[in-house]
Formats: sequence, C-alpha cells, structure tokens
Amino acid sequence: MRVEVLLFASLSEFASRDRLELEVSESTTARELLDRVADQVPELSGRLASVRVAVDHHFRSDADLVLPGNEIALIPPVSGG
Repeated sequence: MRVEVLLFASLSEFASRDRLELEVSESTTARELLDRVADQVPELSGRLASVRVAVDHHFRSDADLVLPGNEIALIPPVSGG
C-alpha cells in the first residue's frame, strides 16, 4: 500500500521536503514506517530515534499499525518558551 507521510519542523528542513510517499505492507507498524523513512531519506536516519509518529492527529506507539487512508505525520522534539 502507498502512504503519505508529513514531515514537520527540522525533519522537513533536513529532507528538503514536507512530505514523503512510501510503499509499505498492510501490516506496517509505526516503528517499521520510521525504518522505511530512514531507508528512503538517509539524511533523516540519525534523527528519527526521538521522533513521534502521529496517525490521524493522535500519537501512536511503535507497535501500532498504519493503515491506508490514515494521515501520518512525523513530529520531532521541539522546544520553545
């Protein structure tokens, strides 16, 4: 299945784009999705350890599945004040 992944903040800067399209299996977990992102965009591979995966506006655990039609976003840690 094909999914679109939105990249936010520093991730979009390092990837030089704000979204990716990935081909994944129908039983892909959030952790496996991050592995696929690292494979497709090596510039992000060292930055994904602390990234949160959001599916349909809710943070998901590494074991949760991503499904066709889900809105998937990668959110890096942010700070501010």
